[in-house]
Amino acid sequence: MHAIRIEQHGGPEVLAYRQVPVPEPAQGQVLVRILAAGVNFIDTYQREGLYQMTLPFTPGLEACAVVERVGPGVSGLKPGDRVAYASGRGSYAEYNVVDAAILVPVPAGVDDRAAAAVLLQGMTAHYLVHSTFPLQRGQTALIHAAAGGTGLLLTQLAKRCGARVIATVGTDEKAQLARQAGADDVIIYTREEVAPAVRKLTDGEGVHVAYDSVGKSTWEASLSSLRRRGMLVTFGNASGPVQPFAPLELMKHGSLYVTRPTLFDYTATRAELLERAGAVLGWVAAGELAVRIGGTYPMERAADAQRDLTGRKTTGKLLLLPG
Repeated sequence: MHAIRIEQHGGPEVLAYRQVPVPEPAQGQVLVRILAAGVNFIDTYQREGLYQMTLPFTPGLEACAVVERVGPGVSGLKPGDRVAYASGRGSYAEYNVVDAAILVPVPAGVDDRAAAAVLLQGMTAHYLVHSTFPLQRGQTALIHAAAGGTGLLLTQLAKRCGARVIATVGTDEKAQLARQAGADDVIIYTREEVAPAVRKLTDGEGVHVAYDSVGKSTWEASLSSLRRRGMLVTFGNASGPVQPFAPLELMKHGSLYVTRPTLFDYTATRAELLERAGAVLGWVAAGELAVRIGGTYPMERAADAQRDLTGRKTTGKLLLLPG
């Protein structure tokens, strides 16, 4: 089979298309054939070495796949079952071995590409608005990178909660996509400063929560956009990791809260994983959650996909297609 291998940390050029043996499932594992694999910022963090991985490795946490073979001790799954996962290392490949416990069934009403595109970012959006800061009707949320894969889903789910959404984007095209997803107000950050615009839109009050996947370059704007006792949820590093800060800054900005969540801790049990995945995939199947696929790439062009992602040249989700 073919797979992308990373033998040293670095830029997209270290993503090498290699022929490797098909892995064998061990106790509690399943061999799956990848139908489509999601491209996520976490893949680039691991490639760069920001998130340490043992070299060499095959990147990719997310995919829609078909069960090929089950290992010892696996029940409830059989060859031919269509499944998806969001935390199985090695998805940039034609086949992958994953723990059966992380697999979720894909409903008949969700196609392969939508399943691969929505699971990781959809469950992220789900825990952000339902658990990290449970949005209530009438509250206001600031969502950065609102035209990206996570941003479009997060905007839709925030609106489902009855919240007002102020979105930030970089272009007019992306502003239109954010509005289509339900954003009430859109700030084009290349033309105006975010925090003053937020204050103007909220009559000086600020927002209840800022959902920030950008990191370093938006940190100050997010803090300055919050109302008294608001929460900054920093859940990504698209512009680089947030620099160390003094807790006293939170007092100066109005007794603020800051959290740095990760999907792993919000799907820590099988029950929680199935609950979040079931909700997200169920909304997609029912036509209540729109999934935008911004581009598809042959597996061997993984480097191009990651360049486009980090270059902010895309909207929605990027996918790799094997074979």
